[in-house]
Amino acid sequence: MGSMMTVQAQMGAAAAKPAVGTAADPAKEIDGMLGQFEEECVGVAKAMPADKYGFAPSAATFAVGQGAQFATVRTFAGQIQHLTQANYYFYSLVGGMKPDVNMKAIGAMTSKAELVAALANSFAFAHKAIATITPANAFLVIKGADGMNTRATLATFGVAHGFDHYGQMVEYLRMNGIVPPASAK
Repeated sequence: MGSMMTVQAQMGAAAAKPAVGTAADPAKEIDGMLGQFEEECVGVAKAMPADKYGFAPSAATFAVGQGAQFATVRTFAGQIQHLTQANYYFYSLVGGMKPDVNMKAIGAMTSKAELVAALANSFAFAHKAIATITPANAFLVIKGADGMNTRATLATFGVAHGFDHYGQMVEYLRMNGIVPPASAK
């Protein structure tokens, strides 16, 4: 709940600055959303103990006989790998920049230290890509976006997609008796 109040306060402060009806800088607005997501996501990645990075929910985690299937559920490390790779994918299209990392190598990472560093680097890349968004190009159709046709759409989808996985990672923490950092505020 504290995190939501912080986000609302940040959003309220940001909303109070420009006058109603004036054009806002799309890069600044989208970068603010990414920054909020980054803070929460990196916080969760750091909160999970290194020895729990291989954790994935299983039938043993839940009530007997509930019938859920877990064969393809990602581990906590797998969630971070996926988010890191997704950041590079989406934001490379947004900024027209080639990722400066080996995407397959990210998929092979398992240690907390290397995954937290890779995740942080992917956010730095995303911030650079968002800085390329201008009022003139934010809603121009770009190549390779596969249904999300503009820089603004892809950049905001990158955050929305990330929060989906963030929510899963929060549950992984809770299943291991850890209070997520955003809830501890």
